[in-house]
Amino acid sequence: MKVHAALLGLFLTISVSGCASLQVGSDFQAGRNALLTGKTELALSYFQGVAEKDPSYIYGTAYHEGVLGFLGRTQYTLGQLPQAQKTLERAIALNQNDTSARLYLGLTLARSDDRQGGLTEIESSMKAIHDFLEYVTQAFRFSFGQYWDPTRQIRSAIESNLAMIRSKEIVWPRLIADGEWLGKEIDEEIDRARYDEIRDRSRENDGGGDSHP
Repeated sequence: MKVHAALLGLFLTISVSGCASLQVGSDFQAGRNALLTGKTELALSYFQGVAEKDPSYIYGTAYHEGVLGFLGRTQYTLGQLPQAQKTLERAIALNQNDTSARLYLGLTLARSDDRQGGLTEIESSMKAIHDFLEYVTQAFRFSFGQYWDPTRQIRSAIESNLAMIRSKEIVWPRLIADGEWLGKEIDEEIDRARYDEIRDRSRENDGGGDSHP
C-alpha cells in the first residue's frame, strides 16, 4: 500500500507539474499574440504572470527568446524605461544569447540618454540577428532555412543600419525606429517561416510526397 501511495503521489506531482507547464506556455503565447497585435497592456499582464512562475522560460526552436525579454520590451513599448532596463538586464544575465532582449536593452538605453551604451547593444544585437539569418539560410537551405528572410529584407535593413553606425553619422530617430521595426519583424518572421514551411509540407503530402524543398 505504501508503494502504491508513493507512486500515486509521484503521478499526481508529475501531472500537476505538466499542467502548470502547459499553462505557462499558453499564457506566454497569449501574451506574445497580444504584443504583436498592439494589445500592450494585456501583454504586460500575461508576461508578468509567466515571469513570476518561470523566469527562465524560453520561446522558439531556431531563434530563442526568453519571457523576461518579452516583458522588458513590453515595458519599453509602454514607456516604462527604468523597469524595462532592469528587466532586460536580468534577461541577458539569464541568457547571453537572447539577441532580441539585447536589442531592446540598447533601445532602452538610447532613449534614456545613454546613447553610447545603447549604440553598443544595438550594434551587437543587429550583427547577431544578421549572423543568425545568414547561418540558418545557408546551413539549412534545403530544409527550414529556406523560409527565413527569403527576400533578404531584414538583412538588408540591418546592413543599412550597420553602415550608418560605422560612418559615425548616426541619425538617432532613424536608428531607434529601425531597431523597433527589427524587433517586431524578427518575431513576425518566426511566424511567417513556420507558416510557409507547414504550407509547403502540406502541399507535398497532398501531392504524394514527390516534390522536395
